Amino acid sequence: MGSTYRCVVSHHTGGYSVPNTSKGTLYRGREGMWSWVAHRITGIAIFFFLLVHVLDTAVVRVSPEAYNAVMHIYKNPIMGLGEAVLVAAIVYHAFNGIRIILVDFWKNGAKNQKAMLWGVLVLWAVVMVPFLVRHFMLVFGGH
Repeated sequence: MGSTYRCVVSHHTGGYSVPNTSKGTLYRGREGMWSWVAHRITGIAIFFFLLVHVLDTAVVRVSPEAYNAVMHIYKNPIMGLGEAVLVAAIVYHAFNGIRIILVDFWKNGAKNQKAMLWGVLVLWAVVMVPFLVRHFMLVFGGH
């Protein structure tokens, strides 16, 4: 029950004391690290989606036929899977971003970061399960 905390100054949290476990600081080797990695991966994926989206939308100015060909590719059911992955990334990134703000600016944020991460994952599942059911019905149901 009794967790050992040692005060350390963290650049990431603006100088607040953060919990230190036997394996390291908040972001080294534990849940905090994996949430950090997932946040970076989802951020990069969202960036590249937006880049491709801007470029493929700009194709309409060059050639409406080319734009229509691109849109035809997007109607492929495999793209429906890609849309699901994109929404999953956006939802995780948004909820985890709120968690990061709380870790950085709430006095007890670093101490509660593990519980907040589990909250992020539960909220993510609560949002994603109904979305995926509906989305896959539309993508693979023929409607």
